[in-house]
Amino acid sequence: MYIEREIKDKFMKLLDIYPIVTLVGVRQSGKTTFLKEQMKSQDSSYVLFDDPDARDLFEQDIKKFEKQYLESHELTVLDEVQYCKDAGRKLKYLAEKKRKLWVTSSSETILGKEILSYLVGRVSIIRLYPFSLAEFLSAHNQKELIPSILKRNIWEHMTYGGYPKVVTTSDIETKKTILKDLCDTMILKDVAQTFSIDDIRTLEEFTRYLAINMGCSLSYDKLSNDMSLSFQTVKKYLDAMEKSYIIARVPPFSTNKSKEITKQPKLYFIDTGLRNIVAKEFQNDPSGTLFENYVFTELLKLGYSPRYWRTKSKAEVDFVIETETGITPIEIKINKSPGKIERSLRSFIDTYNPRRAFIITYLGQKGTMTLGDCKITFTDAHEMKSKL
Repeated sequence: MYIEREIKDKFMKLLDIYPIVTLVGVRQSGKTTFLKEQMKSQDSSYVLFDDPDARDLFEQDIKKFEKQYLESHELTVLDEVQYCKDAGRKLKYLAEKKRKLWVTSSSETILGKEILSYLVGRVSIIRLYPFSLAEFLSAHNQKELIPSILKRNIWEHMTYGGYPKVVTTSDIETKKTILKDLCDTMILKDVAQTFSIDDIRTLEEFTRYLAINMGCSLSYDKLSNDMSLSFQTVKKYLDAMEKSYIIARVPPFSTNKSKEITKQPKLYFIDTGLRNIVAKEFQNDPSGTLFENYVFTELLKLGYSPRYWRTKSKAEVDFVIETETGITPIEIKINKSPGKIERSLRSFIDTYNPRRAFIITYLGQKGTMTLGDCKITFTDAHEMKSKL
């Protein structure tokens, strides 16, 4: 059963504007499935660059590649283009020949200057993540919700993540097996192979360290010391994992260097199911940190770029996003209902005077209250999309 993705409207609007539309995101997030569904109404061809013959032809003679795969078709899908050498120059040639291309990549290397510099004005880039909560509910044909049903679905989505193959599998042990296979493939292929990392064992230990310490402020010196790795190696591993859509670093929000943290990022996983298989932790009662990571992933899927706020006096707000109404602080709580506002959020509101603030809860009650001119909304991860 095909599950409609939330990016479709944006994708369709771009087709007549750019000759190349690129879909980037982690392996097995559904990029190929999405594009093949859209291809059904197009005169199209499909090329997977896992095929060495297709890859060699693309790299060695782009005109012969064009004749072999693109000629007589209105559209061509080029899948996993990050494996090809000199892809930017070749894609530019095809765009200048008025070829209509849909391109995918499981690595953000396609956004590097070696490729993107050739495609300025010719390409639009859309990120596709594993299923959002709304897509997860659709995959489960869950149309009507009451609190107990919503809690159960959020727990499953948070525990096993949003990879389509995992979501559409009902057996718990099979879910874990798929996650383990995905993790192995990502580390071996998308990270190690793409970024020329030979020490797979250390990379696996490094990934587990990050999973256990998700949500923490990232000290490069501490990470280097704890893992007995050089600073350069730590940076290489982090960059590779971030560009492969396994982790994300969240920078601090700051306008006052003398009072606020300005440098140390916090680290989260793009998919909490993947994080749990790496950490070997599957909890019946999720921790506050796991729920925080989960809400972070949902904010990403809504198109936000969250930051966090912390002062040198230890006041902290989990996330700060920018919306049409200005900056908006978001606190994440397992169980919190309308009532007393904690010192940290109060401090942020006093400092920045936002019009709105949100507290996202797993078990708490919904409601609103005000603090000065700021309306504070207590809601859950499902309603967060419509409230923001």
